[in-house]
Amino acid sequence: MVKRRRRKAPDKTTIFLNGRIVGNHPDGKSLASRLRERRRTNELSNQVNIYYNQKLNELHILTDKGRVRRPYIVVENGKSRLTPEILVRIKNNELNWNHLVKMGIIEYLDAQEEENSFVAISESELTPDHTHLEVDPSNIFGVVAGVLPYPEHNSSPRITMACAMAKQSLGIYATNFGARYDTRAYIMYYPQQPLVQTSIYRSLNLKEKAAGQNCVVALTSYHGYNMADAIVVNRSSIDRGLHRVAMFKTYETEERMYPGGQKDKIELPTPEVVGYRGEESYRYLAEDGIVMPESEVNGKDVLVGKTSPPRFLEEISVFGAVEEKKRESSLSLKSGEKGKVDSVMITEGPSGNRLVKVRVRSVKVPEIGDKLASRHGQKGVIGLLVPQEDMPFTKNAVVPDLVVNPHAIPSRMTAGHLLETLGGKAGALGGMLMDGTAFAGSTEEQFQEILKQNGFQENGEEILYDGLTGKQIKAKIFIGNVYYQRLHHLVSNKMHVRSRGPVQLLTHQPTEGRAREGGLRFGEMERDCLIGYGASMLIRERLLEESDKTVQLVCTDCGSIATHDYARNRDICPICQGENVEPVEISYAFKLLLDEIKSLYIFPRIILKDKG
Repeated sequence: MVKRRRRKAPDKTTIFLNGRIVGNHPDGKSLASRLRERRRTNELSNQVNIYYNQKLNELHILTDKGRVRRPYIVVENGKSRLTPEILVRIKNNELNWNHLVKMGIIEYLDAQEEENSFVAISESELTPDHTHLEVDPSNIFGVVAGVLPYPEHNSSPRITMACAMAKQSLGIYATNFGARYDTRAYIMYYPQQPLVQTSIYRSLNLKEKAAGQNCVVALTSYHGYNMADAIVVNRSSIDRGLHRVAMFKTYETEERMYPGGQKDKIELPTPEVVGYRGEESYRYLAEDGIVMPESEVNGKDVLVGKTSPPRFLEEISVFGAVEEKKRESSLSLKSGEKGKVDSVMITEGPSGNRLVKVRVRSVKVPEIGDKLASRHGQKGVIGLLVPQEDMPFTKNAVVPDLVVNPHAIPSRMTAGHLLETLGGKAGALGGMLMDGTAFAGSTEEQFQEILKQNGFQENGEEILYDGLTGKQIKAKIFIGNVYYQRLHHLVSNKMHVRSRGPVQLLTHQPTEGRAREGGLRFGEMERDCLIGYGASMLIRERLLEESDKTVQLVCTDCGSIATHDYARNRDICPICQGENVEPVEISYAFKLLLDEIKSLYIFPRIILKDKG
């Protein structure tokens, strides 16, 4: 066994500038502290960072770009350099942030210099060993996580999920939405600012672009309709506008130029046009071929009438005369969609051609299958809509908007959700906004005091009565206010069904995807399931009858695919020229496989036998 000797640190400190060796120094540690002091007195740029590695006896001076740096308050001998006198001067607008950086009160550290620092979260924790103090403890989080209330009470995966879902929430994404033509946009009818919010939320002034509503939430099971993350919602709350949004979708078309000098034309197509869709499809178009605003349109209705020149310059008509025929290439609503034409914009595209944008508006009322989420990664799908008279209610006749399953809390360790419920209730009763900032927010004790003063139980539990029977529910139920967001996974945008429809040109199998009116995939595992059940006729129906069944002629002599000679009206084998041909039902994909095998110079033969 070979013993490895630990490399002894050199006597002299190696100095690195942006990773390049520039020399040595007898005492790197003292040099690092002197350089830092010079940076604080503005003799060195405040963008320079100094990192001393004691194990390897190396001093790294970093000035390169691309480093992520964070501001900290400098601490000396256990005392913050940001003294009460300086704070008074800041409040009087005598000093600003840049002054503090120049005075050496605040300095920016990068990831490497942070290794040499000992940071305190709050001033009360300072000891003589500390080198820096956080400007604000919630700065540990980024912008999105900083907006979430009580993140320090939740497990980290839930915070990650809450951040992801905050980006999917529907609210007011921009205040000038009326003048914009975004491809797809959602605007909430009655957005609210949360009752429990953070300092970062207030700093960003996010209440101007709110993306949710405060709901009265009861934590209890409800006849099994909120199992496995489902949520029971008060139908009457939805009728009053809870989480209601308007969806705006923009369709656009342009008069394109073609190489032969020809051009598309936006107009009302006439019956002479090739591919004319019938009068019904064009019923909402004005004389200029563009739809009228506030028209109620449904799937496949034309929004902008457009004709294109023929693909070939001259086309021979039925009677043999040479003529140019226009093609129909109108812009129409996608199948399965409906709405009202909100507005129409006629302008010029980048190439100078006429461009028309049509914005269609539709109201999306929450329904079973839509997704809601709190700011703690607790997402759920609406499982049942219950009229208000059938919902449980408190002695003060408060009816919850949402009934959430209590099983969603303990295993996910989202204590922040419970704290927000309590805080939201206290805020609603006290008529004030609560602070849920990380490490510095309002405490449980403060909420309990407000609830006590208003005659409620400290723990937020209440006796509820069953709306169906009128009897008192035996268990006390935790009820309060939580900020819930509606996510853009709307069931109406995902719903898809098909009986017959388009097929692919190559395989003759149904197309794929909702956008192309595709079929639903019946995969290998589904097939295995039917084999297990012995449902052979159902397999045949799914994989053949409803997919790519075709009848091919097969030569009984040589086993190759035969063809029908339309000129002589006879079936013939192209290989052996024989006429002993039989029709066989096969999948078109199998016929395609035979063709691909032939392309490899392998001759596949189909040997036929009688069924009997």
